[in-house]
Amino acid sequence: MRALVTNDDGIDSPGLAVLAGAALDAGYEVVVAAPARESSGASASLLGAERDGRLAVEARPAPGLPDGVTSYAVRAAPALIAFVAAYGGFGPRPDLVLSGANKGANTGNAILHSGTVGAALSAMTHGIRSLAVSVDAAEPQHWDTARLVTDHVLAWMDGAASDDVPLDRRTLNVNVPDVPPDRLRGLRQAPLATFGLVQANIHEDGDRHLVLQYSGTERHSEPDSDTGLLTRGWATATLLVAPYADATVEVPGLG
Repeated sequence: MRALVTNDDGIDSPGLAVLAGAALDAGYEVVVAAPARESSGASASLLGAERDGRLAVEARPAPGLPDGVTSYAVRAAPALIAFVAAYGGFGPRPDLVLSGANKGANTGNAILHSGTVGAALSAMTHGIRSLAVSVDAAEPQHWDTARLVTDHVLAWMDGAASDDVPLDRRTLNVNVPDVPPDRLRGLRQAPLATFGLVQANIHEDGDRHLVLQYSGTERHSEPDSDTGLLTRGWATATLLVAPYADATVEVPGLG
């Protein structure tokens, strides 16, 4: 069994080692391929840089990786990295893609814009099981808590695969509070919040230029959502299905 680990924080993020270690201990052969620089907000973009007609890739170790793990810095968005991996670009096609562990939560409908989640969704569209993990801090201090939760959900995913639970068309999105393991309240399955932890306000200035300002949302407005539970000290798990064709509403034909 083979696992690809990627992220959107870039090859220098310590979160890569968290997921790589979890996959190794679960019995996977691991390869790391992450953006050469930060690609937050990349969503499922397939943008990448080419050199002489080839995707720009260089061998570069991510910090804290266990010995023997192959690691690449790729000048590409994380979703493109997962896409390339699905076609054997970083060795044999992976059985699992892990994305993260991200600096900052990815909750609510705002996950649409997340490069972390975008990589996992890209893998899912190619029939590869995938997991996105994020930590609710700009500079996490408790990576061991993220590892604890990752070990738990990865064991569940492996068991679900053996029980024929169809996870190949779903992505598991996990968010972990940045607290010591003994202060973690547990793990709860959660629906998506209406938006997420950040929202944007747009207005025109005096020169008719659009000004974009970001502000935090009210975390407690939806207490049973992924955002609300995360704020109260729970790790959250949300199964995502995309793309999804809804046939419950009929669009009239033409001609």
